[in-house]
Order: sequence, then C-alpha cells, then structure tokens
Amino acid sequence: MSSTSKLIYTLLHRKPKSFNQLKQIHAILITTNLKSPSTLAKLIENHFSLSPNKAPIHAHLIVNNNQTDYQLFLLNTLIKCSLPRDSIHLFAKWVSVSSIVFDDYTFIFALGACARSPFVSGLYEGKQIHARAMKLGFMPDLLVSTTALHFYANNGGYSSQKQNSHENSIKALVSFKEMMVADDSDVKPNGMTMVCVLSTVSQLGSLESGCSVHGYIAKTIDAPENDVYVGTSLVDMYSKCGCLGIASKVFAMMNERNVRTWTAMVTGLAFYGKGKEAIELLNEMREYDVRPNTITFTSTLSACCHAGLVEEALYLFHNMEKEFGVTPQIEHYGCIVDLLGKSGLLREAYEFIVRMPTESNSVLWRSLLGSCRLHGDFVMGERVGKILLQLQLDLHLGNEISTSKDYIGLSNVYALAERWEDVGTIREEMRMKGLEIKPGHSAVH
Repeated sequence: MSSTSKLIYTLLHRKPKSFNQLKQIHAILITTNLKSPSTLAKLIENHFSLSPNKAPIHAHLIVNNNQTDYQLFLLNTLIKCSLPRDSIHLFAKWVSVSSIVFDDYTFIFALGACARSPFVSGLYEGKQIHARAMKLGFMPDLLVSTTALHFYANNGGYSSQKQNSHENSIKALVSFKEMMVADDSDVKPNGMTMVCVLSTVSQLGSLESGCSVHGYIAKTIDAPENDVYVGTSLVDMYSKCGCLGIASKVFAMMNERNVRTWTAMVTGLAFYGKGKEAIELLNEMREYDVRPNTITFTSTLSACCHAGLVEEALYLFHNMEKEFGVTPQIEHYGCIVDLLGKSGLLREAYEFIVRMPTESNSVLWRSLLGSCRLHGDFVMGERVGKILLQLQLDLHLGNEISTSKDYIGLSNVYALAERWEDVGTIREEMRMKGLEIKPGHSAVH
C-alpha cells in the first residue's frame, strides 16, 4: 500500500471532522485513482455520518461513477447507510436494472430497512422484498432468514387490527420453522435468530411457544444466562406472557446484564403495577454501574402511575437528571400528567403542563381531558377541551382524526354535565368543518 493510500485509509477510519475535509479526501481519491472497494465504501459511510441530508447526493454519485465489478458492494453499502425510506426506494429502483444481480447482503440490508421503517407502507414493501428473496433462493441463508424474522416481528404492531398483527407474528414463526427444516445442514439458528423468535413470541403472548423456544435454546445453542441478548429477550418474553416470577429468575441468573436487560425487568414490573419494586430496581442499577436510559425511566414512572405512587414519581422525575444524568423527555412528562390526573390532582396536572420548560403537545392535554371526565370536573374539562381545539388551530394541523377526537372529547364533557345546548353547538361546528363523527360500537353481542 502506498503512503497516499495509507494516509487516506487512516483519515477515513478516524472519521473526518467536517464535510469539507471529506470532500478533500474524495478529491484526492479521484486525482490519484485510488478506488478500492473498501475505501469507497468507507467514504460513503462517512458521508452519511457527517451530513445525512447531503449524503444521498454524493453517495449516489460514488456508486454511479464506479461501474465496476464491485458496484454491488457499493450499492449494498448505500442501502445499509441510508434512511429506511431511502433504502427501500433504492432497492426498488435497482430491481429494474437487469445488469445488477443481488446477493444475500442486499436482502439483509433491504429487509432491515423495512424493519426500521416508521411508515405503514414498510410492511407491504418488506413482504415484496421477502417474496423476491424466496423466489431467488436466498431464504436458506441464515442472516437473510433472521432478518426476515426481525422484519415481521417489528411490523406486528403497525396494523390497528389485532388479527393482522397476529398474522405477521405467525409469518415470522413460519419463517423460523422453514429455517429449522431446511435441507441445508449448515443453516442453524444462532443467538441472533432466537432473539427475533422470542420477540415474535412476546407479541403473540404465547407462553407455551416461549417455553419451547427457551428449552430449544438451552439444549442446542447455549445456556441463556451466558448470552446477554438472549437472556434479555427471555426476560421480556416471560414478563409479557404473564410469568413475572420466571422473568425475575432468568434476570437473576444472567452472568451479564446491560441497560436493556434492566429496562426489560423494570418494564415487566411496571406492567403488573409493582411501582416500589421498579424504583428499587432502578436504584440497584447504580450499584452495578449501569446507567438507565429514557426508556428505563418511562417504564419506572409508568409503574408508579399504575401503583398510584404520586410522591415517589414526582421525586424521581425532578431528580432524574441530577442523580442519573437523564434529561426528562415528553414521554416522562406524559407519565406524570397521567399519574396526577388519575389520582384526581387535576389542578396540579394542569399547572404541571403549563410550567413545562418545553412546548406541550396535544397528547398531554388529551390525557388530562380524560382524567377530567373520569373525576367529573367539568369546569377543568371545558378549559382543557378549549385549549386542545385552539392548539389544533394554532398548529394548522390537517389531521382530521385528531381534530375530530378533540371536538368529541369536549362534547362528551358537556354531555356529562348535561349541557345539551353546548353539545349541539359542538356537533354543528364539526358538521360545518366537515369533520366526521363516527358512531360508537361494541364488540359484545
């Protein structure tokens, strides 16, 4: 390797500090014709690391200007580094290019993008990519199969209908079964595969399946307590399947526990309303030198909410940054508003939202409105309902569903107070704005 190549290699792996410096390195690569696959791939990765907004333009140029045998390698790097939405579009675009023959990494990165996609369409597109992988014979590959499992497990919650969520989880388990019965003896599940399978079982809430998977892991892979990721998934699975005692035993037996392990256990305690135990576990984390994250605190505050621990939750909220180094986020404010509201401390909840250092959102006000209806405080309910409608107006929101809910919420407050004239006024205003009023329904026959 020449001195110039060594210098460029070192600079790229140290991650350039500015976009201009990265452009200078790219210019040297062009003028010296140093176009090794690894160097160009590292160049693409640094573009996305330094400037996500500008990266796609420059990264696409790097791929398009290198019509060589390693163009697929660069394309895979581009799919891997891009935002999920861009990765999916990029895959779809290159599907139509007959000269490109995909490999297993292409499908791993594309399915991974669909698993991370925040859009409902990611489910449909992921199914199409999965079908193409099956058609081209890539499903026997362990990593492709595992990523498919991960995709279906992550997309189980996209559908508003429980049946569709159930079907996606079943598809993930079917993919696992296909992997198990594959003729290729080299295809064997590993720890990563079992993490995905356990995630799927958690969504199904199938204790019987979870126990079977646990037994398979212990018999054929390794003792679960030796793998922090598998162990964490088991804690999560048993908690969601109603076996908090077994989850606690798995947690206690683990040889290594990271912040996700502790959070999974805290979340399990929160689900069963064990607020004091959740707080004790949070404090215990410090003894093991594990720093909690925002999700840990969301679960702990949620546990306090279920248990009605107002003083404990407020102390924790006001000291989480000083004692644990975690800055309160909007979800933490939401937990406190929910707790105060359900405890009947409606004025305190109102003042808590008003005094927030960050801008409040409609979710917090809707939570308080629900508590006003619960406790029959129609005066506070009317005030909060009007704030919600004004908030929609100020933000120029075009979401008719949210706006309808806020109108109906205020209408229900008036109805409970038997202020029928005001109910009629709200309904007429909705009609004038073209907002839909969906009738309620019951699943009881």
